[in-house]
Amino acid sequence: MKIVAFNGSPHAEASNTHIIVDAFLAGARDGGAETENIFLANRTIEHCQGCFSCWWKTPGKCIISDDMDELLDTYLSADIVIYATPLHMDNVSGIMKDFFDRLLPTGDPHFERDPNGEVRHVMGKKRDPGFIMIANSGYPEQSHFQVLQLLTQRMARNFLTECVGEIYRGGGSLLQDDEMKPLIDEYRALVRKAGFEFVKDGKISSDTSLLLEQPLIPAPDYVDIFIRNVNAYVDQMIAKNQGA
Repeated sequence: MKIVAFNGSPHAEASNTHIIVDAFLAGARDGGAETENIFLANRTIEHCQGCFSCWWKTPGKCIISDDMDELLDTYLSADIVIYATPLHMDNVSGIMKDFFDRLLPTGDPHFERDPNGEVRHVMGKKRDPGFIMIANSGYPEQSHFQVLQLLTQRMARNFLTECVGEIYRGGGSLLQDDEMKPLIDEYRALVRKAGFEFVKDGKISSDTSLLLEQPLIPAPDYVDIFIRNVNAYVDQMIAKNQGA
């Protein structure tokens, strides 16, 4: 099994998103998978121009010459891809959205009805790989991922493929808090287990999925603790950057 992660965080290797992806891919390798981790922030990906040349003029190939030429080949060669992103305005990052838009050449311009009667494009010449969505949010609650969860469902439908796993982490800013290291190590171990389970069983177990949804701080006043700590950090950064 070949798993390719596309990390859409602007902070690339230094991101909270990478902490989660790195652990999942380690578990996948434990299970025998071949993995690749690509940081979109380190690549040149221009905005889609909406010209449809990849459909009408040069089928399957974008007229823009940039790193998406290589990334499309890597994408189509994968058995499973991971879309990894911080939550920006209830959605994926701008870098990830550009990546999604530039996947257009893999599709086919013709239309069909899906099994529910709703219109969509037909499958391209090569089947899009199944995918896993991984995201973290600066907000503490898991409820902030509702929009992204709906997008994930629609992408699976529109790409004629399947979302085979989802990992969402509220309170993502805590993932690099030195005082939280023991708890973060436990969380990373759990994500690594999820990667192993996926390769061995084709899915993340329900028990592991349930544990992944739990707050990083196992306390009933987790949200209050989070707000207090984050606000202290915000005040510190404002004072530091404004020379107070």
